[in-house]
Amino acid sequence: MTRVIAVASGKGGTGKTVVTANLGVALAELGKDVTLIDIDLAMANLELVLGMEGMPTTLQDVLAGEAKVEDAIYTGPGGVKVIPAGLSFDRLKSADPDLVKDVVAQLMDKTEFVLIDCPSGLSKITLVGLESAEELLLVVNPDISSVTDALKTKIIAEKLKTQLTGIVVNRWTKSGFEMDRKEIEKILGGEVLAVIPEDPEVKKSVSFGQPVVLRSPDCPASKAIRELAAKIAGVEAKIEEKKKGFFSFLKK
Repeated sequence: MTRVIAVASGKGGTGKTVVTANLGVALAELGKDVTLIDIDLAMANLELVLGMEGMPTTLQDVLAGEAKVEDAIYTGPGGVKVIPAGLSFDRLKSADPDLVKDVVAQLMDKTEFVLIDCPSGLSKITLVGLESAEELLLVVNPDISSVTDALKTKIIAEKLKTQLTGIVVNRWTKSGFEMDRKEIEKILGGEVLAVIPEDPEVKKSVSFGQPVVLRSPDCPASKAIRELAAKIAGVEAKIEEKKKGFFSFLKK
């Protein structure tokens, strides 16, 4: 049975798309069949994070009625399947957001996980994405504005019969001024499944268009994301640090 999870946040800048991309790759590393869908038609970023920009057929084409779903599915890093949103302004004008439901429906029973990268906020296509999913994964930063905005998203999702699976606290810095895990869980009424630390390797990976879990598998952010993937998949996390020899040290 396919699990359809909407990955959402109340506001922009939480790192939601980076989490979606790397979670998908980490699930694929566990042997899961995973399909990522970027439904942010106006500000598509998933394909950039994965180094997959410029694909000839995208979700925009499918939602415009000019391509089939299977024509817009590509194999990305680590074996994860990806349906990029596309970056065409002309296609954006003719794309019908309501058809996202049909796209998800066509993926049912053809893959184990569908992760929908929803735009931040509560635009029409975000609502369609939430409604198309059965589960919600909220990505927040550990500050009150991010958490309260996420609460609005959760409330709307529940009205659409989409239940909160868990919360990801991203970009944790241990500054002493951030909300703690229990506060966030109390406000959002759910479990924090992962706390991903602020990590310079994440910014590097985005710059190079490479998932951090592949580019820097031993960094703190990668470990947290792989542990999250294990929880989502219901398996035991296996994180092995690679031994660093003299030549690898010089290379770095």
